[in-house]
Amino acid sequence: MNILHISDLHFGPRHWDGDNQLLLKKLNEYAADIVINTGDSTTDGLEDEYAEAGRFLSALKCKNVISCIGNHDKRNMRSHELFRKYIYNSETICLPETAITTKKHLFLNRKITKVNENFTDVNFIRSILIKEQTILVISIDSNELYSDDGYVEREILTAVSMEIEKTKYDKMLLMTHYSILGTDECPLKNSACLIDFVQKHNIKYVFCGHTHELELMRTNDLYHGHSFYHFMCGTLSSGNHDNDDNMFLYFENFGSDNMHLYLIRMFPEPDKIHFKEEKVF
Repeated sequence: MNILHISDLHFGPRHWDGDNQLLLKKLNEYAADIVINTGDSTTDGLEDEYAEAGRFLSALKCKNVISCIGNHDKRNMRSHELFRKYIYNSETICLPETAITTKKHLFLNRKITKVNENFTDVNFIRSILIKEQTILVISIDSNELYSDDGYVEREILTAVSMEIEKTKYDKMLLMTHYSILGTDECPLKNSACLIDFVQKHNIKYVFCGHTHELELMRTNDLYHGHSFYHFMCGTLSSGNHDNDDNMFLYFENFGSDNMHLYLIRMFPEPDKIHFKEEKVF
């Protein structure tokens, strides 16, 4: 199984300065069984940004392109509907309005809003059969509406856990926008909840974005005896940090003893893009 990991496309005023067609041509050179897009496909969650991002993602040749929603995608009350319309439409795991929750704006007031779905989180699981293995991809919405800080709802994690327990799978992947390990000026405020969720289900691979920085980590909880990999792949936006570049990741033979990870950096020039591929391991 091969995985292509992209993140933080930021279509709109923060989208990168290179040629999208040249980038698509490069991305499609990789024989990916799954493309994981870890959020912020738009800059301000506007419909035209969503539509443009959707056209880009639909041009990827991989049949399993899975996206999660990011904080920039969630900047207006229609964000969750626009995400499902243009980016990724999956049956979401919801809560009843009677549930006691602490996440802000998890439910919109039906009396003052004109949206079809008043539950604003986009959480889902998807089973994918690849080479006789069932891969379970879990997406947790770690964003709060109108906020740049992250937050996960405990009741959602409980509901997702119940769905996982009904499902048979060989490997499990978690994708979420915010890092559950790293620090940032706009962090996931209750990351411990998501780490507990990872440990509970013995999840070994976590994919994220948000900070626009490359971060490849392996944790080892000495008390609980649980270890997992944490992959943050940088960005495809123009909002790079100093001494950083646009980049994406490619995993070959993912999860096997023969797994290899490639980091592909991109340097846009007039009428072309220079790509630099580095084998990490």
